[in-house]
Amino acid sequence: MVERVLVVDDDTTVRDVVRRYLEHAGYEVELAGDGEQALRLLAANEPDIVVLDLMLPGVDGLEVCRRIRERGSTPVVMLTALGEEEDRIAGLQIGADDYVTKPFSPRELALRVSSVLRRAGRTYEPRMVRDGNLVLDVAAHTATLDGMPLQLTTREFDLLAFFIANAGKAFGRAELLDRVWGWQFGDQSTVTVHVRRLREKIEQDPAKPKRLSTVWGVGYRYDKCSID
Repeated sequence: MVERVLVVDDDTTVRDVVRRYLEHAGYEVELAGDGEQALRLLAANEPDIVVLDLMLPGVDGLEVCRRIRERGSTPVVMLTALGEEEDRIAGLQIGADDYVTKPFSPRELALRVSSVLRRAGRTYEPRMVRDGNLVLDVAAHTATLDGMPLQLTTREFDLLAFFIANAGKAFGRAELLDRVWGWQFGDQSTVTVHVRRLREKIEQDPAKPKRLSTVWGVGYRYDKCSID
């Protein structure tokens, strides 16, 4: 089955270039020039991934990303202008899975899309990962806490699965970028944002985490609350 990509950008030239590169890479591509058109296409036919410019007329990219997250876990790759760190962090906080800064290489964007889709479909062993009241079904890509569903983005799920699978070990942000994101370089604040979001979802008191701890001078460590 051909994977479908929705590209949302108000620049006709950017849309056309990205479309050609993604179609060359084997994807089926739909285009939207603004947020309202993107939301209509999303409602009509859910894509496998969205490439989303944050600076859109009318309904902006952050609002589109927010509504995508309300609907489910469709992966989102943001397009942001160079230097717009606050917008990039805001997008990651809402739940975007990756980002590319303008001006960008269309080939790099196609590789990022491929990487995010691959991770969205990744499975871990064993099928069920459990830590007391926190359970991840890695084949179904779902998570529950106290029996209630957790709304996790693709990247949040991957990061949490990695942490639980490597409980008790401390990892630096650069290593997490490499092993979870597959990035040899990148903004390490991406990891900080995702850890903060995970704490808000799995910790009883995110300010005093018991599972996902900060190891000063190193990075982060996951400590199981139950004994296997």
